[in-house]
Amino acid sequence: MIALRQVSLQRGTQALLEGADLTLHAGHKAGIVGPNGAGKSSLFKLLLGELAPDRGEVEMSGGQRIAHMAQEVEALDRPIVEYVLDGDRELRATQAALEAAREAHDAHREAELHGAIEALDGYSAPARAAQLLVGLGFAQADLARPLSDFSGGWRMRVNLARTLFMPSDVLLLDEPTNHLDLDALLWLEQWLARYPGTLLLISHDRDFLDAVCDHIVHFDRQSLVLYRGNYSTFERTRAEKLALQQAEAAKQQARREEIERFVARFRAKATKARQAQSRLKMLERMGDIAVAHADSPFHFTIPASDRTSHPLLVLDEARLGYRDEAGEAKVQLDQVRLTLLPGQRIGLLGPNGAGKSTLIKSLTGELALLAGKRVPGEHLAIGYFAQHQLEGLDLASTPFMHVQRLSPKASEQEIRNFLGGFGFQGDDAFGEVGRFSGGEKARLALSLVAWQKPNLLLLDEPTNHLDLEMREALTEALAAFEGTVIIVSHDRHLLRATVDEFWRVADHRVEPFDGDLEDYRAWLKARLEGERREARADRDEEAPREDRRAARRAAAELREKLRPLKKQRDRAEQAMEKVQAELAEVEEMLGDAALYTDAARKAELTATLARQGELKSRLDDLEAEWLAAEEALEAMEAELRES
Repeated sequence: MIALRQVSLQRGTQALLEGADLTLHAGHKAGIVGPNGAGKSSLFKLLLGELAPDRGEVEMSGGQRIAHMAQEVEALDRPIVEYVLDGDRELRATQAALEAAREAHDAHREAELHGAIEALDGYSAPARAAQLLVGLGFAQADLARPLSDFSGGWRMRVNLARTLFMPSDVLLLDEPTNHLDLDALLWLEQWLARYPGTLLLISHDRDFLDAVCDHIVHFDRQSLVLYRGNYSTFERTRAEKLALQQAEAAKQQARREEIERFVARFRAKATKARQAQSRLKMLERMGDIAVAHADSPFHFTIPASDRTSHPLLVLDEARLGYRDEAGEAKVQLDQVRLTLLPGQRIGLLGPNGAGKSTLIKSLTGELALLAGKRVPGEHLAIGYFAQHQLEGLDLASTPFMHVQRLSPKASEQEIRNFLGGFGFQGDDAFGEVGRFSGGEKARLALSLVAWQKPNLLLLDEPTNHLDLEMREALTEALAAFEGTVIIVSHDRHLLRATVDEFWRVADHRVEPFDGDLEDYRAWLKARLEGERREARADRDEEAPREDRRAARRAAAELREKLRPLKKQRDRAEQAMEKVQAELAEVEEMLGDAALYTDAARKAELTATLARQGELKSRLDDLEAEWLAAEEALEAMEAELRES
């Protein structure tokens, strides 16, 4: 594999590459195209190690043999067939060793070297070298003539033959058709088509590229764009892309204006609560984010029911939980009093197992209350999504049939247009669900929720299995949804953009949480530290006086055992602070409107968005590391207390 990762390269004052990415797999035959001076030959020098990138990395699978055609050939007195054979350096070294063994009369060594030459296919080498030269236009009688007898163009043919003769896994050819006539060119096409390794070919001959290449790498404004197919396919694809650019710009502006409209509506009614203000900041940025996803295949809305109730749903003195097989109640949440009003947007926070999913299921009515009342409004229309619903899809059916069953009178075009927004375009709407991936099933389940026009959305981890483009589309749809929303999710971007308030589910209670996600993280940290202090105090009170010395010794041992976990937690916390600071800088850069409108800064926008994604992913990993360390500390303390 060959990979360029965020590579930038400048020659003199000219920037050739800026944050370029490219991945070519073994066996690809890639034509390298672009205007003169774009950096095509410099790309070869990067792969050969003759140039180092100014930024980024060039990676190649280990042990790959690279053959590259030199542009200058000396006028040697060596016969051209011998010059071609010199291209296999290992073979030539083995042949020299064999000659030395003969002169030394070392029969054992001679036998070994004959075996080595056999393994290198060395005994067929003269015939193979001759075949290459004849294929490229030389007569049989020319093969013994010295290289110096030939003109520059013919020397280049000899040089090409030498390059093709070199044992290689990767072949780099820069304009190999120069100086070839049609017969030699057609022969070369056939030879390259049979070449088993990875080929990178710079050429301005479109027919040659069509015959040889299965991928095209295009130098486009300091970036590298990989197209599947030959040059004609690339031409059609690029022409379509260019034709769409004007329409794409209009599409991007429409997306920005659409988001700005619902941001303005929210700003007018936003409270001063911290999470509401956090959401306002998030929404103000979403217009810029949407531009980067304007070409996403996913774009949909979730229409709300025309009718609603005030309140929508009430739980009064409710006790929530399950009954085991013996009928005994297992209470998770008690004394739950809540009233859901039209337009509320609530995120549920709380430790795993505290009862968030239990609350969602109880609100839907899927899980009966152990005690208390559930009072639905007259016009309550619930849209409920949870991961287990993916298992309830009809695997033998299609997305179209799923929607049609909900609305038998809906027209075919209406259903197909709707499903298209969820990525089921064209024949995909009639694909068998049993063959779908987890992400496709999740998209279908979400589409069925949206189709039913709920006024109360209950979503339990809706982003599992969804890729980044679909997550962004769901975030936008939920942000614009005019009904009531309750969400359980580990996707903080989704929560920041879609909910105005949080409820905390912990200690068998459901309570409003006056804060945002940063406040919740601080609360969780303080909670864990408080539990540890209480545990230590309880242990001290219970210990008799005569055991105080032993208790202090045990405490010292405990601190020693906990020290590595504490260091891990503290390192994660310090790293989080650094990443958050850098992320704030990146997001401030993304707040610059000119970054999205200036075509010359497209590469900068792409790199900045990529860096934002990397930092968010890194922050997620660090937060998970911090939480894992906290939980491990708690578990170890509990275990040591019991021992």
